[in-house]
Order: sequence, then structure tokens, then C-alpha cells
Amino acid sequence: MTYVLKINGKSHKVDVDGETPLLWVLRDVLKMTGTKFGCGMALCGACTVHIDGAATRSCITTVDSVGEAAVTTIEAIGETPAGRKVQLAWLDHDVVQCGYCQSGQIMAAAALLASNPRPTDSEINDAMSGNVCRCGTYNRIRAAIQHASEGGH
Repeated sequence: MTYVLKINGKSHKVDVDGETPLLWVLRDVLKMTGTKFGCGMALCGACTVHIDGAATRSCITTVDSVGEAAVTTIEAIGETPAGRKVQLAWLDHDVVQCGYCQSGQIMAAAALLASNPRPTDSEINDAMSGNVCRCGTYNRIRAAIQHASEGGH
């Protein structure tokens, strides 16, 4: 079936089964490989994208459930005010180690700051709890989010 998806501000026509996870449409059909496959069960957060601004796991989100919603991926998050602040804070705090989880981490952090520009440590922990970092950069992630929320950049 043919679907028209609004991704990163542009319309994309895709011909896929409606039950296809958005992750695979992004990666395999549209060649947007910044969104990563981690666990395939929405447990690790590597596949996080924004759907109408909400952090969403694309590995379990079927393409037919997206409808006319706006999808934002890591490729375009820097064009949003919160996303740009998060990306710059990530660099300032040397957050990235292996980097595999970072697109999902950045997407979750940007969604948090877009909805709550001054989160507490507890709110940061809650928002980021579903994103796993195998390298254990959680302290740097929290510090970068705090920095971005304090007006850094």
C-alpha cells in the first residue's frame, strides 16, 4: 500500500505493508540511517524519533499508525531550538563514547526540553530512563541536558 509520510518537513511517498515498522521505512526505504535499530522491542531507545514532537520508538510504530503526523528524525533535530541546544551541549560535554545510542538519546532529550525547558534531575531521569547507553555515559548525558536547559547555547 502507498503511504505519504511527512518526515523532516518533507513529504515522502512509500509503498510498503502497513504493518512495517517506521524504523525500517526510514532506514531501508528512505535511506535515513541516523535512526538506529537496537532491540526491536522498544526497550533500548536507539530508534527514538519524534512524532508530532513526542519521543516515540520507531521499531514498534507501524507506518499505518503514523497517518498525517509530522515525523522528525535525528537528521533534522538540529533545526529545532531544543534539538540544536542538545546537540551543542552533547559536544560541550563530550557525551558520545561509542555513539550507537546517541541519536536516540538526543531525540529523547530534545523532546524533553521542548516540552519542559527547565527539567529537574528527577524529570531528566524519568524522560531518559528508557534510553540505554552500553558505555555508561549517563552522567555526561544528564550534565549535557542540564547545560542545554540552563541556556547553554
